[in-house]
This record gives sequence, structure tokens and C-alpha cells, in this order.
Amino acid sequence: MTQIHSTCPYCGVGCGVVASHDEQGSIQISGDKTHPANFGRLCSKGSALAETLDLSDRLLQPEVHGQVSTWDHALDTIADGFKEIIDTHGADAIAFYVSGQLLTEDYYAVNKFCKGFLGTANIDTNSRLCMASSVAGHKRAFGSDTVAGNYEDLEQAELVVLVGSNLAWCHPVLFQRLSAAKAENDNLKVVVIDPRRTATADLADLYLPVQAGTDVWLFNGLLHFLRTHDRLNYEFLDEHTHGLGAALKTARDTAGSIPLVAQVCGLEEHAVASFYNMFARTEKTVTVYSQGVNQSSAGTDKVNSIINCHLATGRIGKVGMGPFSVTGQPNAMGGREVGALANQLAAHMDFKPEYLDLVQDFWQSPTIAPKAGLTAVDLFHAAAEGKIKAIWVMATNPVVSMPEADLVKQALGRCELVIVSDCARNTDTTEMAHVLLPALAWGEKDGTVTNSERRISRQRAFLPAPGEAKPDWWSVAQVAKRMGFGDAFAYEHHAEIFREHAALSAYQNNGSRDFDLSALTTLTAEEYQYLQPIQWPVTADCPNGTERLFGNGQFFTPDRQAKLLPVEPRAPKHLPTAEYPLILNSGRIRDQWHTMTRTGKVPRLQTHLSEPFLEMHPDDAEPLAIADGDIVEVTSPLGRMCVKAKLSKRQRRGSVFAPMHWNRQNSAAGKVGTLIAGEVDPVSNQPEFKHTPVAVRRYQPKWQGVLLTREPLPLQQVGDAEQAPLTEMRYWAKVRHADCWRYEFAGDSVVDWRRWAREHFALPDWLEFQDRSQGRYRCASVEDNVLQVCLFVETQAKLPARKALAAYFEKELAPADRLGILSGGSAQAGACDDTTVCACFGVSRSTIVEAIQSQNLSSVAAVTQAVKAGGGCGSCIPELKALLKQGKAAVA
Repeated sequence: MTQIHSTCPYCGVGCGVVASHDEQGSIQISGDKTHPANFGRLCSKGSALAETLDLSDRLLQPEVHGQVSTWDHALDTIADGFKEIIDTHGADAIAFYVSGQLLTEDYYAVNKFCKGFLGTANIDTNSRLCMASSVAGHKRAFGSDTVAGNYEDLEQAELVVLVGSNLAWCHPVLFQRLSAAKAENDNLKVVVIDPRRTATADLADLYLPVQAGTDVWLFNGLLHFLRTHDRLNYEFLDEHTHGLGAALKTARDTAGSIPLVAQVCGLEEHAVASFYNMFARTEKTVTVYSQGVNQSSAGTDKVNSIINCHLATGRIGKVGMGPFSVTGQPNAMGGREVGALANQLAAHMDFKPEYLDLVQDFWQSPTIAPKAGLTAVDLFHAAAEGKIKAIWVMATNPVVSMPEADLVKQALGRCELVIVSDCARNTDTTEMAHVLLPALAWGEKDGTVTNSERRISRQRAFLPAPGEAKPDWWSVAQVAKRMGFGDAFAYEHHAEIFREHAALSAYQNNGSRDFDLSALTTLTAEEYQYLQPIQWPVTADCPNGTERLFGNGQFFTPDRQAKLLPVEPRAPKHLPTAEYPLILNSGRIRDQWHTMTRTGKVPRLQTHLSEPFLEMHPDDAEPLAIADGDIVEVTSPLGRMCVKAKLSKRQRRGSVFAPMHWNRQNSAAGKVGTLIAGEVDPVSNQPEFKHTPVAVRRYQPKWQGVLLTREPLPLQQVGDAEQAPLTEMRYWAKVRHADCWRYEFAGDSVVDWRRWAREHFALPDWLEFQDRSQGRYRCASVEDNVLQVCLFVETQAKLPARKALAAYFEKELAPADRLGILSGGSAQAGACDDTTVCACFGVSRSTIVEAIQSQNLSSVAAVTQAVKAGGGCGSCIPELKALLKQGKAAVA
């Protein structure tokens, strides 16, 4: 077996993976036991990486205006278009929207091209949507965008506070490290603060279901409590900080009592008091926060309210303590390093005159962007207004992921030139492109990424480039050469770009800036190839990297002191109304990633939660006559969704949750971005994704159906209202199974289903059943004893069990099976729809329940031994605990 050490392409944990090739060319992916981020662990998504390596739906050749093109023609089209637009409208009429899916070398090249040679700072990254508030909060407090600690701090702490972070689902490996540490250390306590009782809360010693948007009140109250209970570290404060007085006064004035905090935050007084006392008496405290804090119109203030409490107690830069921002994407941190945010220059430098001169001198560039550019929301607004004429989108899908998603689509439609670099051919964004460039996918890329703990890891390619796919840095360099900047972009290898990136970080630094890779500026190609994971800064004094910063009390402000800020709490701009009475929170689910271009290929990752949904509390659903599984329409002032209702008491009353992953490629109206306004934090310009007022109503279709087919349908046959016969179909969703595709759909139009089936599936040997009086139609097509298609439509009766139907596609049919198909799988005794709990081993809920009951299992370890569930990444352990608890209750 040939083994190549690389990295996982998903969340910001930055796990190491090992790709193993055998002699037949098959590839296996396993966790890298030597990588310090994961020590061999992988989540359900990471463990399924080998199943995403096929070339289905890959963009393999350049396209110009929908026609296959040569690279030369595509690159000439871009360069000529840029030149013409700059000559006519100026450089600020060009924009780039890039991604934390890029490698650092790609990021560096495009940022340099944009800011240093085109002369515009209109480049922003989709990381704006996930961690810009952390960047702003760090810079206000520390003078630099510095994550001080590392993952070991979570294991060495005695109190871990998780705020707005569903670590169990969004950063599963880090959650498992924390869970293992807690199991081994009775002194380690966990507090979870989140409006939703997520799987993460099952690990908590204390869970605070805080009212959405009230975090600043909670942490201001904590700061005031620490002062009044004499828990401040005055020695640290006197020597290493300023701003304490103003911060304490604001905390007292806004959150001066536990009853007040409890009332505002919607919490019990004793729960608030418990949290404050736990924090006050536990020196070794880490506060981990993520999108629930950042994705807010007050995100930066939330970050600083947390940092204030750590500075006030001196709990930063030491083992087992500190504020800790965990990022959402594998290289969000790398984008911050190279300056891919519109308000950064490069190498953690801002648009200050001295830095502008420094960077321009280093790049030897003819011009340099003199000021910050347009951030994500404003960038697409400018395009919609006709101010941005050309935009280059790289490795992201903003027509799905951005707020005001419909406006983003309209904005791209107004641009004279839209370039999209991607590995996926069909996305909501590629549909808008004039020029499509085939990019390398994960497994084909070579370069570096940086995870949430500042650890740089080598992403090593273990697959050849398919078709005509190229690195993103290469396509940028080729356009730059065509525009006359060839000398500055004469890169022949990604190692050259990394060395230049490192050299810029060291240029005129001498310890004045946090980001410093001076010890890596002379790496040879071989040393770069074998570079081991390392945490920056990497300098002559710290050639093996730096585990923690700020332990010496020295920060990166002009006076080297950290700053506590007076943070005035404020409510979100858009509050519930009579018309829109519920608050929508959006986010991720366990087994899917972004817009599903990778994870959507893996059948077992769609068996846990397979359709777009809205989670809501039963008390909110009851007056609306909504039952679990009903189709609901969700509306905001901007748009609508149509999804399945998922009732759960884990959801806070008055709030609802919808995942971000579904889009027009796999659903009719499952795109949550259509509902969300472009409200942003005034400091970070990060959009508010967690607080959208919405209305929900039950949708009662005239019919519902399920179609299973061995080959996927063209999209327009499923849900395009202009072309499909199902002209009023409000709901459809596409689900991948091992041997077939499943389409769930519902609508109101009158359809001749018999005719529709024969028009769309020219197959022999049809089995058919129809009951017009009951509005029921069933058919199936079999060829050579292999099921090709089955369709079920009902107006009143329930549709058959999907799992039983899908099972028919996995085998050669016996004579008795033909009757079983039309009866909806009833020939299989006890057949029912059954969700998968453990995606790693494909273990269903019914299997686990049966084992618990028949074997009298009482622990997760016993379940794992019996049926393997929980023995992989561990993401399903919270659900296993819930099933064990239900089993004990049933016995009682």
C-alpha cells in the first residue's frame, strides 16, 4: 500500500488523513494517528471521504458562454474582459468572492493579484460569513487577529464553556477529544450556552438555553459578578491591560444583577448563578465559541464581552485557559493570514500607510489598493446596482450560502462578466457563469491549510488532475500574465508561493506582528513536501512553532497592552412581529457539508437527515395544526421555503431551526438563504444568520408522491416550473441511495401520472396499480429482473416505507417481489422507514433499539460492542445516550 498524508477538507478542526492506494488503484481514507489535531479520529464526513472521489458532476473542461472551450480562450476572455472594464469603469468595478476551501497558496495568489496589481480591495471570502466577528473582536482586544491557545487547552481545562457552538455536529473530532478528557477527569466541567438543546448539550454539566441575541447581557453580567465577588486578577490587569474601568461600568449599568440577566436572557436565576460561580472559582477555563456568537449583527460585541471576562481574570495564554474561536472551514484561518478579507491587506496587516508601503515594496507592484474594499453583502449589493461589472467566484456557492440569496442571483445576472472556478459542474452559482474554469478538487490539490489552532498542515495530492482541471493559483497567475504582470506571477510550483507568503509575513516584522513564518522562508522543495504540522509563529526563536501566545502578557497593540471594551448590549434589529412571530436560526447538520457537492454523493450520509426540514417546538406547532413530518411553508419579508416539519422539545419555544445545505440542485425550495436579510455587524460586516423573524404555516398538498429511479432525473423533469408537467409542485427533494435516487414531491396540479411515467421512462415491462376514487397511483418498471423505476402517488393514504422500496434496487427480483413492490414493500415483514443513527457503520435506529431491549444494554460501550454504533467518529453518541435513556424509561 502506498500511503500519503494529507488533510480533511471539511471543518476548521483540520484533521490529518492518510490516503492509501493498493495495487488495483482503489483508495482508502483513514485518520492520521500522528496528526496532532485528531490523532487518528475522523467524523462521519471525514470517514466517508473515499466515497466522494468519483468524477460524477465534475467540471473537467473550461467553458465560455456554455460552450466547451480551451484554457487559452477562457483565460483570454477573462483578461480582455478585465482590461476593458478597468479602462471604462476603473478597477473597483471588478470583484472576487473566494473561499475557505482554497489552499493558502491559492488564496495568496488571488489576493496579491487583486490588491497589488489590479489595485482594488474588492475581494472577500465566504469566511466573512463565519468568523469575521472573531477577527474584529481579536483585533479590538489584542491588536491582532490571534487565537492564543490550542486544542490541548480544552483537555487540560477544568471548565469548558461552549457558547453558540454545536461542537458535537460541527466540529465532531474536537468534541470527541473533549468528551474523552471529561471521562478521564472528574474535575472537568462543561457549560453549554445555546438557544437549541443540541447534541453538544448532552455533554454539559450545566445547559443554559439562552434567548437568541442576549449573549452580551449574559457576559456583561458575568464580568460584573467577577468584580463584586473579588475574582479579578488586578495584577494582570494593571500590568497588561487598559480599559477596565469603562468595561466594568458598562457591565454594571447593563447587567448589574442576576435577576436582571435571567429575565433578559430567558433563563432561570439559579442557572445563571451556577454558571457565574463555576466561572469565578475555576481558573483553568476555556470559552469556546463559534457561529452562534459570530453570525450576529452584534457578533463583535459578543466576542469582546467574552474576551473581557478572560482578560479581567488573567485567563489567557496559559495551559487550559483562554477564549477560543473555532472556525467553520478547513482554511478559514489561511484566508485570514493572506489578507483575503476585504478589510485586510496581507499577512495580518491592515490598510495603514506604513503597511501599504511595506506590502507594495515587497510585491514590487505598480499599484496597490489604497483602502478596504467591499465586504460580502455590500459587494453583491454593488453588483445588483450595476457598480460591480465583473466578479470571479472561487470554490464557493454564494447563490445558496449568502443571505438575500435571491438578490445574489440577480446581482450575478447583472454583471457583464461572471467567472466561476469550481470542481462541481452544476451548482446554483455555476448556472450564472459566463466563464467556467475547472478547478482541482480535494485529493488533487497540493499546498497548505491552517486550522483553528494556528496549525499549518500540508495538503498533499494523492490523485492525478482529471480532465483539464488546474490549481486555482495557476489560473490566477495565467490571467495576471495576460494583463502584463508576468514577472510577479511566474510561479512554477506551489512551494514558491508558500515561500513568498512566509517571506512577506517576516518582512520588516521583527516581532511587531503576530503572524510570522520567518523560519520557513528558506524551505527547499523537499522540506516543503515533508513539512510537518506546525503552529505559527515559526521564527528563529521558535523554530518548532508556538503552542500559545500572550503567556508573557505582551499583546500586539501599540503599547503592548490588551484592551477591555465597554460593550453596550443591543437587541437584534429585526424582532418578531405579529406577522412574523418566530425566530429562525440557521446552521449545519451532522453528516452534510455546505451545499452538499461532496457529501451529497455519499448515500450513508443521507440516511440520518435526508430532506430539508424546519425544527420547531411542539408547543409552537400545535396552534398551527402542524404535525411531525408535515410539509410547511416558511416565509420572511424576503422569500419562502418549503420543507418538512421536525418537531422537537430540544428547540426553544418561539424559535425554529433550518439547515443551510439544501439548494436548487436537490430541492424545490429548501434554500434558507432566501429568507435571511443582509443585516450585518457594524464592526465586522458579518451577516446575521441566527435571528430572522419568520412565519410558518402548514401546507396541505392535494397529493404527495415518492419516485425511486436507478438513474437520476434531469433537474427540469423534477421541479422546473417552466418545463416540467408538475407545474405547481411546491415541494420536492432529491435523496441519494446506494443503488437508486429518491425523489419526494408534493403539489396541487392535476397530473396524468400514467402518461407522465411512460413519457419520462421509456422502459418495457410495466407493473401498475391505479385507484382513481382514492387518488392513488402506483407503477414500477422491471428490466431483466432488475427494478429500474417505481412511483407511488397518494392523496389520502400514507406513502410506503422508503427503506423497503430502496432495498428492491439492491437485488435481482424474485417472482414474489413484483407483488411486493406495488404493495409498497409490505412483502418485507415489519418494513418501516428507519433513520440511520451511526453513519460510520450504517447502523439504524431500529437495530440499536432492538439490541438495547433484547440484550438489556445499559451503556454506550455495550451498544458499540453489540452493533458497532458509536465505534467510529462518535458523533452519534448523544443519540445513543438518548436511546439508552428511552430504553430505561420503557423498562421502568
